Amino acid sequence: MRTTAVLPAILIALVTLSTPTPAARAQAPSPKFEQIAALIAQKMAEYGVPGVAFGVLKDGQLLTRGFGVTNLDDVRPVTPDTIFPTASISKTFTATAVMRLIEQGKLELDAPVQRFLPGFRVQDQAHGRAVTVAHLLTHTPGWEGQTTADDRGALTLQTFAESFGKYPKLADPGEVWSYNNAGFTLAGRLIEVASGQSIQNAFRSLVFEPLGLMRSFTRVEDVATWPLAAAHRGQPGQQTVVRPFSRSASVAAGGVYSTVNDLLAFARFHMSDGSGQEGKPVLKKDTLALMRTPRVKKAGTDDEMGLGWHLRKVGGVMTAAHGGTLSHILLLELVPERNLAFTILTNHVDGWKLIQDVERATLRILEGMELDPATAIGHRGLNETMTAPPILSRQPDPAPYLGEYRRPPTNSVNRVTVKDRQLLLDNNPIAFYGPDRAVVTSGNSRGNPIEFVRDKSGTVRWVRYVGRIARKD
Repeated sequence: MRTTAVLPAILIALVTLSTPTPAARAQAPSPKFEQIAALIAQKMAEYGVPGVAFGVLKDGQLLTRGFGVTNLDDVRPVTPDTIFPTASISKTFTATAVMRLIEQGKLELDAPVQRFLPGFRVQDQAHGRAVTVAHLLTHTPGWEGQTTADDRGALTLQTFAESFGKYPKLADPGEVWSYNNAGFTLAGRLIEVASGQSIQNAFRSLVFEPLGLMRSFTRVEDVATWPLAAAHRGQPGQQTVVRPFSRSASVAAGGVYSTVNDLLAFARFHMSDGSGQEGKPVLKKDTLALMRTPRVKKAGTDDEMGLGWHLRKVGGVMTAAHGGTLSHILLLELVPERNLAFTILTNHVDGWKLIQDVERATLRILEGMELDPATAIGHRGLNETMTAPPILSRQPDPAPYLGEYRRPPTNSVNRVTVKDRQLLLDNNPIAFYGPDRAVVTSGNSRGNPIEFVRDKSGTVRWVRYVGRIARKD
């Protein structure tokens, strides 16, 4: 593998000569857009991100641009039509497909999953009977979420759905929010059964075609025929292409590929009256609003969860977003009150650093919206750190938090200990900045938020780290 040491001049040129779309060229230059574009170029150099695609939809007007290159071993410019794996942004497509099937009377939001999958079981039978479709779409089914589906071709989702018998209960359904790929993979199986189609064909017929998303795919065979951004890793000047190509076996949890242009068309639909191609109805406006309505509080943070969308108020204005983490890092965000949507797609494993900076700058520059540094942020599908948490001068008694927190059926354990009066999570020093809210204070994980969640009796029962809960027994 070669590194970027021999390519700096090419990269600088490609970032500087980034390519506006025809729609953008037809409009008058936007000083605010150019201010954000300059920041993107700066952050690409700072974090060593080879390629970025960025777009803004504001008051119906579209501005998009590509920066840098798709692949350091095959240098081609990123454009707004370059395809990226969207990773967990795919979950918003899954939620959209589920809501279409609900409107068609083939699924029901608050009905038990077992009504549609009679053979579905988990270890605790009462737990299995209580899990609803809504629990899957809000990351609250109450089981470990980081188990992945094995690629079994057309049987991938069916086989995964039949594997839940090994899942013990971590919480009652709806009790505690915990980022849950397994739940969305199960939702994908619901889509297959309710639609009578494979998940690939269901996404095509329920979402892509009705919305006119011509460069959105779920099959690698389709993706390979179009310009595709390769993932990279490594520090500036030492980046290499990630091989082999990373993909998710679960289309529903992370298997959609798309472009800036298609993602913003998808965002436009979600802020519309529900019409798709040629004005044909796809979803009711009230259904789209329901998806962005808070249903679950992410206890220990200030964020909430809608149906497929992560909800956060910034400066009192509600945003609906979803990130994606595979080897590419990405973000799609809606601000319906301001008639704004934007997306940031990167092709580097550390792209979350750029996204965090550019997301906040975009909200500030375009809308004057500022995220309070003291805001307790909830996981949205990509890493996000707290920049300046107000550490409490007097830390609480550590005793209620100490212990081992487990995530069966995996072997993952989070250990909270004390050493030399310093509270540690997995040997990372942590400190509280609010009730049950902590943050890593130094090291490579500095700024990562941690939430301790109490049960109904007031006992600390769970720790949530990087969005996932572990239970203390």
